[in-house]
Amino acid sequence: MKNKVVIVGTGMVGMSYAYSMLNQGTCEELVLIDINKERALGEAIDLNHGLSFAPRKMKIYSGEYSDCKDAAIICITAGAIQVEGETRLDLLQKNTKIMKSIITEIKKSGFNGILLIASNPVDIMTYVAWKLSGYDKSKVIGSGTTLDSARLRYTLSERLDVNPKDINAYVMGEHGDSQFVAWSYALSGVQPIYQIASRKDSKISFEDLAQIEDEVKNIAYKIIECKNSTYYGIGMALTKITTAILENENSVLTVSSYLNGEYDNNDVYIAVPSIVNKDGVREVIHLPLEKNEKEKLDKSIAIMKENINTLNL
Repeated sequence: MKNKVVIVGTGMVGMSYAYSMLNQGTCEELVLIDINKERALGEAIDLNHGLSFAPRKMKIYSGEYSDCKDAAIICITAGAIQVEGETRLDLLQKNTKIMKSIITEIKKSGFNGILLIASNPVDIMTYVAWKLSGYDKSKVIGSGTTLDSARLRYTLSERLDVNPKDINAYVMGEHGDSQFVAWSYALSGVQPIYQIASRKDSKISFEDLAQIEDEVKNIAYKIIECKNSTYYGIGMALTKITTAILENENSVLTVSSYLNGEYDNNDVYIAVPSIVNKDGVREVIHLPLEKNEKEKLDKSIAIMKENINTLNL
């Protein structure tokens, strides 16, 4: 398998991902596919002009679905974008149709790598891609709440004045309105966030934690209100997932993973901490959640399944 990544969809998310990979030297070969072939060509040319400043040589070009055959990863970012006043679930029917057409073409190519899904609503779109492709469940991954978890780490780091890389805290569930923070497993360095919040002299209180969780959940709506869509953060989150796969990192990431009995649920994709390597999701980490956290996860999963049942798969 080549160190080759194909991006399907050259909109703002797809190109933020491509630009992030160019700057980090993530892969050796990058292929851009879009229904608008002129757009894909223009984006490829533009990226190539930055190669002399990049950390490694990369082959970047616009291509066809036939180029998918020997790719290590295909990332699907194509789809209708979320507009102001619209939830991610509102995109469901529109993006399911788009996903069906894309998966049909990918299967024709003989592709046998990892499918990485970023199209919203991402947990359900990942399930759709898995169901339509017939690929092994571990090789179909959604971006999940990797971005939401990064937003959480950033926000906590600002409040605690700690490097965000030293915050270990995870958003779980839907990448959407039913997501929640697993506070019982949130750490600043080696200190539990709950322990920090309980101290009288702390920079953060339990009320602050509730406010932060709400802020992280709703910040995308604020960004959309300000500039129509979000793309830089998810572009970098996708690059992190891609690196974890290509470098066989065994990284713990909150990707959309298939549950097969974990958390007492099955036949659904949802964002939970998972170990990601060259084989895709090596393992879903089954955390013994607190009762209220488990109830939130169950509620989120129920919403996913309810929406999946409206689709003709």
